[in-house]
Amino acid sequence: MNEGEASPDPVGQPRAYQDFLLALLGDDDPAAVQSSTAASLREVAAEAGPDLFKEPEPGEWSAAQVIAHLCDAEIAMSGRYRFILTQDAPVLLGYDQEVWIERLHDGDEPVADLLDAFEALRKANVTLWVRSSAEDRARVGMHAERGAESFDLSFRMIAGHDRLHLGQIRRALEAVRRS
Repeated sequence: MNEGEASPDPVGQPRAYQDFLLALLGDDDPAAVQSSTAASLREVAAEAGPDLFKEPEPGEWSAAQVIAHLCDAEIAMSGRYRFILTQDAPVLLGYDQEVWIERLHDGDEPVADLLDAFEALRKANVTLWVRSSAEDRARVGMHAERGAESFDLSFRMIAGHDRLHLGQIRRALEAVRRS
């Protein structure tokens, strides 16, 4: 599946969601993919101008909301990675991304602030990955919805998640510009 393709509806299909994200990553280096995401987001945001805040369709996330979601996901993953690495099979809570967007983001917050937070967290998380051993990467947490997930699996899934949402941002902006 290519970066620009729409995602299947993985609700209620935890393994399908994992497989989907891993397919978006393919054989690529997850650290390299993740290391390039902040620059890609900054580039898209700079080119988008006010279109960044427009919903492509009523009820669909604007490009700015997708950036907010990526920042939220990085916050959640920062904790998950550290719990996995420091505790034995910790419980990894899921979160409702729609509620996080609704309650934590007002829709016109400075995207530069979101990107700054994302970039700092991402740098720390990629550094954590690079410095981790094979034994560290094999450590697991118990995701509340998907079951056992290793640091390795979680890190690779987020690289696919980046590609998914970069494609979503581009599609949202194209739709806004066509309307």
